[in-house]
Amino acid sequence: MFSSGKSRRGTAEAGDAEKGGNLAQGRDQEKPTNGLASLLAVEDGVVYKPEAETHTRWYRRLLDAGVEENGIKPVPAEERTNTQYNNLFTVFFTGLLCILPLPTGMLATTVFQLSLRDASLTILFFSALCTTAPAFMGCGGYKTGLRQMIQARYSWGLYVVTILLVLNAATVTGFSIVAAIVSGQTIAAIDPGNVSVTVGIVIVILASFVLSLLGYQVLHIWERWQWLPNLVAITITVGVGGRQLANQQEVPAATASQVLSYGGLIAGYFITFGGTASDFSIYHDPRAPLRKVFTYIYLGIFTPSVPLLILGAAMGGAVSVVPGWAEAYESYGAGGIMAAMLESSGGFGKFVLVLLALSVIGNIGISMYPVALNLQMLIPAFTKVPRFIFTLAVTALMIPLSIAASRAWEESLENFLAVIGYWAGFFDAVLIEEAIVFRRLDWDSYDHSAWNVGRRLPSGIAALVASLLSLGLVIPGISEVWFVGPFAKTTGDIGFELAFFGTAFFYFPLRWLEIKWKGHL
Repeated sequence: MFSSGKSRRGTAEAGDAEKGGNLAQGRDQEKPTNGLASLLAVEDGVVYKPEAETHTRWYRRLLDAGVEENGIKPVPAEERTNTQYNNLFTVFFTGLLCILPLPTGMLATTVFQLSLRDASLTILFFSALCTTAPAFMGCGGYKTGLRQMIQARYSWGLYVVTILLVLNAATVTGFSIVAAIVSGQTIAAIDPGNVSVTVGIVIVILASFVLSLLGYQVLHIWERWQWLPNLVAITITVGVGGRQLANQQEVPAATASQVLSYGGLIAGYFITFGGTASDFSIYHDPRAPLRKVFTYIYLGIFTPSVPLLILGAAMGGAVSVVPGWAEAYESYGAGGIMAAMLESSGGFGKFVLVLLALSVIGNIGISMYPVALNLQMLIPAFTKVPRFIFTLAVTALMIPLSIAASRAWEESLENFLAVIGYWAGFFDAVLIEEAIVFRRLDWDSYDHSAWNVGRRLPSGIAALVASLLSLGLVIPGISEVWFVGPFAKTTGDIGFELAFFGTAFFYFPLRWLEIKWKGHL
């Protein structure tokens, strides 16, 4: 396959020489004539360049409608021209200014039995700490022009990173499923008994599919403005029903075990953005100061999440105290509580519930986008498959999974958030240490010509072995319904902390040896 591609390129070059450098004709001769060959042939080190004129007419119409042309190819510096860095704030701010954080906040008081004060302090501390990792990792996008999981190849290698691709895609899809469930519950709570949670889930996922289909540019435009109706709806809900939130359950003072276990869930909520953050900055001008982009991403994630997580904790703490809320929570989860808070507003309250339910569209949209990119990276041939095909596949998968998870949504959410924090600790530690310690923030060392060439990338053995060694520390620190490790019986769940710092510790000597062995970064 690759040899025939080289032969065609040789023919094109000979034709250029004979015809006095007719580049257009050379390019025409360079095109594979076989449709399957065109799909499978991916040149080593190829980078993104606009090629709208080479596509079929129907695909050009999609591009004209705003669908993003590029998939996972590196974006060279000359194509990174976007100077609207505040987009990096709004894309995360709007995506998280929705009802998604509420059920995670509710777990603090309904499951971990923390008081509102202790829950709020835990949320504030772990959020401030754990947002640092994805904010830094997001800076790699505009500095290198590489998607987040393509950057991961420069430490995890071309082949080992496949494990991370599957985990990252599952994680982001899981968050989208949680968002879809909460939205579906809210829609069902508008007209109890007549509209099912399933109908609500299907509606919001299909709406999010359209947004994700259009890609990078449209996502940024949408996220720039959707926060306005979201903020208005949330403010009205708190204004109408907030007086009930003062009625909190009485619980004993928090133990270290409770705080660390819930803090691990908060870590799982935040550090997993490290697997996607760069995907939204790869077209931005690389000349901006690192601290500027870091601040935009950090505040975009932190600012909406913390108040909404605390609001969720307050809602959870009032469930067992306010009459009727326990039944509403049992029937429709967080959506049922919001419906109870707005009940006195009548028809207007139902309209606000619709806005609240639709607030997750931006979140699911920015989640489907990197999942489709991750699927493109699984097999080299997928590089040539249009991204919207994978977006469609993700949508088809999300609908039945969301419906199934909604039947035991609280247990599903708790287990999901805890487990993803472990693998994300491995992943984030390796990428951050690679960039700071071994590459010393030399972003040019992420050579575009090597992004899909296995022999020029690290083997990934150092990252994999460091993670496995760290796993030996993580297992004793896990505290889950299905397993409680010997460390966790005393400390609570410290799996995330052991995953992150253990991997960072082991990765340093192993990566140093790998560089000596390979002879290059």
